[in-house]
Amino acid sequence: MPKDKLTNIANAVVVIVGPTASGKSGLAMELAVKYDGTIINADAMQIYRGVPVITAAPTPEDRQQVEHLLYEYLEPEQSGSVADWLPKAVDAVKMTWQKGKLPIVVGGTGFYIESLIRGLSPIPETGEDAKKYVAEIFVSGGVDAAYRKLREVDAAGAALVRPKDTTRVRRALEIFTDTGKSIAEWFEKPLKRLLPEAEFCVVPLLPPLSELDVRCAKRFDMMMQKGALQEVKNLLQRGLDENLPVMKAIGVPELGCYLQGGCSLDDAVAAAKLHTRQYAKRQLTWFRNRLKTLPAEVADKDEF
Repeated sequence: MPKDKLTNIANAVVVIVGPTASGKSGLAMELAVKYDGTIINADAMQIYRGVPVITAAPTPEDRQQVEHLLYEYLEPEQSGSVADWLPKAVDAVKMTWQKGKLPIVVGGTGFYIESLIRGLSPIPETGEDAKKYVAEIFVSGGVDAAYRKLREVDAAGAALVRPKDTTRVRRALEIFTDTGKSIAEWFEKPLKRLLPEAEFCVVPLLPPLSELDVRCAKRFDMMMQKGALQEVKNLLQRGLDENLPVMKAIGVPELGCYLQGGCSLDDAVAAAKLHTRQYAKRQLTWFRNRLKTLPAEVADKDEF
């Protein structure tokens, strides 16, 4: 989609993807200012409140200059999911169109991006009884008890999720409880596109790994300067379950180790930088492989 068409197509959506520290947010701001756009979050960690530094959420200055949607809408005690995010993202895109503005979706969570473009399995929304039943299991025995129950009633579904993945274990168990069908069965059904009218233009930022390593290290140093340690301290004071998604954000377990006396600050920072680089490498590989399969036009950032 050439740049001159972006402002002429009523249903255009720009999607900026890439690994952490690749410059997605900066490019999104540039395009939003140039094309009168609204930035829509597609990062699974930036949906949580209370950790704007650790998750590299937009600054107040950026939000004042450009409208940002779907950032920090959940409390740290909550567990977000693609099933929860996707309808919100669709509404955000449509609302942006209605305002005559350009939706610019930006994030590094590949599954979020892919679900927006390709669609999602047509799993129905689970009822309150199922959610309450699963919540009681988590309260009494945590994610371990929930996974054991999932494996007992839905072995095929249990094989598709990591035992410690609170969000997906909860979702899989809720789905089976409510529908009597395994998530494995639901995943075999045709994908349902919630935004079929959209003309997607995907802009990938995939820098060389050596360059990404340097950026990741500098990024975490900047986070430390901006108050990452205090954010983690605030989380620990809330006594949150360590299996919650926000507690697994890169930097939280590492700095938490230091704050709880388990390691030195230098070791904590070094571990966080290492894990950031490892995560970025996995993202880089994922996007390089999956971008080829997306039913969307792929543009180079230089086109803009």
